[in-house]
Amino acid sequence: MSNAKHLSNTCMLHYAKLVYRSCLLLIAVALYIFQRVRTGSGLLAELTRGRAVLTVIWLVFAVEMILRFFPSSIESMGCQKQFTKNYIPEEGGQLPEKRNRSTLVVAVVWIGMNAVLGVLYAVSVLDEMLMIIIGLTYSVCDMICILFFCPFQTWFMKNKCCGSCRIYNWDYAMMFTPLVFIRSVYTWSLCALALVLLIRWEMTFRLHPERFYEATNQSLKCVNCHEKLCQHKKQLRRFLRRQQQLAIQAQKDLPAVTAAVTEKVRAPRSRRSHGA
Repeated sequence: MSNAKHLSNTCMLHYAKLVYRSCLLLIAVALYIFQRVRTGSGLLAELTRGRAVLTVIWLVFAVEMILRFFPSSIESMGCQKQFTKNYIPEEGGQLPEKRNRSTLVVAVVWIGMNAVLGVLYAVSVLDEMLMIIIGLTYSVCDMICILFFCPFQTWFMKNKCCGSCRIYNWDYAMMFTPLVFIRSVYTWSLCALALVLLIRWEMTFRLHPERFYEATNQSLKCVNCHEKLCQHKKQLRRFLRRQQQLAIQAQKDLPAVTAAVTEKVRAPRSRRSHGA
């Protein structure tokens, strides 16, 4: 059996993240609904007094971010290419021109979208816990982007896979953007840690851009990839293409099928007419 049929350690790590992040989101949503139905008040005050759920959320993501500062053998090369140990120079490789245009577009779109959430929060359309739920939703979508479909990759960055993603380590800063508006030691400490992670990533890119591109770093070439995260996206694309082909074929066959059904409906009437 080929290795392609086995989940890599990196894949299993990301599936585990998808599961426990989804659980955190579902728990937060359930508690929010329960509290709104029961008292009509926001949930943040209750969670702050109890501290249980917010503490768990804080611990999970704080640990994740702290680990991201160090090399890992099971993390994706997408976030590991910043480290010296993962840089294998490509002889004669040239850095691409205009390396920051796509990242600027992503930053503007993301800030603009979340600015709208900030305005809605400021006018009390959204409350504190809903902003936290949105942040948790972002965290689940982050895993979906890695495992199944990434709009940033498809529509903006045009990179071949997560391993060569220029903005991989923007993930925590992006998912915690809604928490910036909430005055809490939990939220602001997570935002601060995510910001430090982002700054380190960008500083490394400015100092060592050669580590971030396949043309200059052999670690990012498909032949050297062991995580196989892209396989899930390829399988999904093949499935969707197959469904599209079936839909197109069904549309082409529709006139013939309609004619056959019409003929079957008319046949009994014709026989009754002749019998009469």
